[in-house]
Amino acid sequence: MPGRPSEPSDAVLPFSSQVDDPVEYTVRHGLKPPIFRVYVAWSRGNLLHVACLRERATPGAGEDDGSRRGEDQPGGVVVEVQLQGETRGASTEAQQRRVAYGSVPAFALLQGRKNALIAASRMRFSSSIAEGWQHIMDFSSQIADLLEKRKPSESVIEDPKLVVEPIGNDTTLRAAWGIVEIFYAESKAWVPEKLVDWLADYDGLLSTTEPTVHSKLVSLQRKLVDLQVIENDADYWEGIASALAVGWLDIVVKLLRLHGSYQPDQLDDRETENGLVETVALLVSSMPRLRPDLPSGKLGQCYRNRSDFVKAWEKWRGQVSKLDYSAFWTQCSHNQTREGLRNLLRIMLGQLSCLNELTYHWIELYVAHFLFIQPFTMGLEEMYSLAQKCIQMKPAVSYSGLCGILLGVLGDNTEVVLAECANKFGSWMAVHAIELLSHGNKESETMLREERYNLGGISIEELHRLIYAQLLASHSFTWQIAPTYLASCPKQGLGLLENLLSALPVQHYRVFLKALELCRLYELETISLNMMKIAGVYHWKHGRKGFGIFWLQQARDELRLSKIAQQLFDCIGKSISDDSFKQWEGLIELLGGQVGSAGGLDFLHRYRDFKKSLHRVQEETSSSVARESVQTLVQLIKNPSTPQRFWLPLLHDSVKLLNWRERPLLTTSETHLLLQKLQELSIARMRPDFCDSGLSPEAINAVHLALSTNLGRSILEDY
Repeated sequence: MPGRPSEPSDAVLPFSSQVDDPVEYTVRHGLKPPIFRVYVAWSRGNLLHVACLRERATPGAGEDDGSRRGEDQPGGVVVEVQLQGETRGASTEAQQRRVAYGSVPAFALLQGRKNALIAASRMRFSSSIAEGWQHIMDFSSQIADLLEKRKPSESVIEDPKLVVEPIGNDTTLRAAWGIVEIFYAESKAWVPEKLVDWLADYDGLLSTTEPTVHSKLVSLQRKLVDLQVIENDADYWEGIASALAVGWLDIVVKLLRLHGSYQPDQLDDRETENGLVETVALLVSSMPRLRPDLPSGKLGQCYRNRSDFVKAWEKWRGQVSKLDYSAFWTQCSHNQTREGLRNLLRIMLGQLSCLNELTYHWIELYVAHFLFIQPFTMGLEEMYSLAQKCIQMKPAVSYSGLCGILLGVLGDNTEVVLAECANKFGSWMAVHAIELLSHGNKESETMLREERYNLGGISIEELHRLIYAQLLASHSFTWQIAPTYLASCPKQGLGLLENLLSALPVQHYRVFLKALELCRLYELETISLNMMKIAGVYHWKHGRKGFGIFWLQQARDELRLSKIAQQLFDCIGKSISDDSFKQWEGLIELLGGQVGSAGGLDFLHRYRDFKKSLHRVQEETSSSVARESVQTLVQLIKNPSTPQRFWLPLLHDSVKLLNWRERPLLTTSETHLLLQKLQELSIARMRPDFCDSGLSPEAINAVHLALSTNLGRSILEDY
């Protein structure tokens, strides 16, 4: 149940109960023992405030001044402790929650736009296909921005030996989304170049047990610090060739510029050698690329038009071939440089043996084909066939989820893509990738949104949304966003949403208010009323009477309000003293007079007005005010909702009015009415169920005397 993540049996989906090893922190407080007490409180960010207190003993008579000076220390100190040793699991959970919350606006916006397009098509408005594509592209870019790694501010001074950057632990999800985005949310014309960019970012994720170009460059980067003559190292030239094979031109040029021939203090004449290195670097940096633009810092010449690209490609390959057959190679005396540079030329000329030798994973060889052998866009069937050939040439021991998604996309198998997303990257990936998989492909859309009997009449799309929503609902930090996904499920979503909101604990006030807001948002009035009834009863039973009455009124629960009114009436009826009435007066005011006469609230409201008028009489001593109080008294006595046990207390409170000095306030008929009520009380005393008012005999005699005196005065005034 939401709000109780510590009980796996109550969760909609089970979660891991594995407890990580505790992290120890050293608190350097500088106090001499013993420490009497320690207080710990959260501060800003990931800081803790730890207060350490000493017990200050009273100095004894035998202690000298020196010992007292030794103990002259502060009574305590407050130390800040920074929590830096977060476990990997906690960091991963926090990252997952950030992604879950960040993707809700994009998902909700896309659903709203899709519903608007469907409504427009039903109303015979023109719904452009391009508009739908734009919505999908906007959604994909928002998710990509959410998953994008926040890079730290770049240093002003660039490290010349920094070749590749480390890959974070939270990069795999971004890599998976990148593959889906390339093939389903972007133009098919730039797919090969997009794969080159994708591999440059995520090559290190392809395998953890087998080498990759990225891992080779990381190893080379560690060696660069200690290498004195870098061009003599075989790993240096192998790293350059591997980077060129996968299209990392900026890294290739950067490594070439580290060549020793660029150093000014050379003992030998290395001008020819340096010229060859620089020529190869210029050829690499001017390599034609069939793409609209390049990211900042990347090298190459961009061509948007295929015919222009073909001309530039043939011209560039001609320059590479011309350099390969140049006579300057015989003048280069450094063997490693000569062989290394000529190997780079063979790669640029597209020799398959070199590409196969200098790549380590089949995706790297696959990308190398697009760069140097077949740089033109092909269909999915040809791309899938090429991928199978690369797999045969570069078989892998195991395939990661990224490889599975890529093969599923190339094979045009939506089920495989969705299965890999769900199994390897979780429900979040499956739910949001479906939005891309189902757009623009009728077969995929039918497969994902067709109602299936074996799934209980729901579609695969709705099934994955329900699974993800239940996963969110099982955690106290994410249940608030589960309704967004449940509301998008037309078959079973609203039913599960009602169950989710009904199961929320009403004792947590913020959770309760959030649940009411969700009920209002999704027009679940019945659930909202039931929750307010439950909250009202809960607060009433736990002593928060006013709070309970408020929520029962909001729920329009007349039955329970009437029962509460009856309880108030019974409590006040036991003793109608001023103290007992003041205790319940606020609740009576809160209940109002619309509950009905079933609970006697009509009498209690009239009695409240009568007590207010008595106070006014004591303050103003005006005959008109006193007359109004008397009229209120008569109405109370005549009202059938006023029980008999209240008659004597009411008359006793009105003795001052009955003995008004200026003139009698009661007429003869009104006085006879009150005397008749006293006679009825005398007869009612004979019944066994009579409830005595508790007044003393002197008070009762005072009431009789006041009524008799008022009767005589009123008769005389009438004559």
